[in-house]
Amino acid sequence: MIVTYKREPGTPLTPEQIKRLDELKDRPIVFDEDCPEMTEEQLRQFRRVNPLPKAKAH
Repeated sequence: MIVTYKREPGTPLTPEQIKRLDELKDRPIVFDEDCPEMTEEQLRQFRRVNPLPKAKAH
C-alpha cells in the first residue's frame, strides 16, 4: 500500500509525519519489474528534469 501526502512548501512536518519517516528510514528499498534497481552506468547518465531552485543572494 502506498500512502501519499501533499504539503505546501515551507509547512513543517507534523509529529505524526516525523514519526512515520523515522520508522521507515531503516527499511530496505524493494525493487521490482516496474521499478528496477539502476546500474552504475544508468545512475551516471541520470539528469534532473526539474531544476533545483537557485539560492537567493543575501
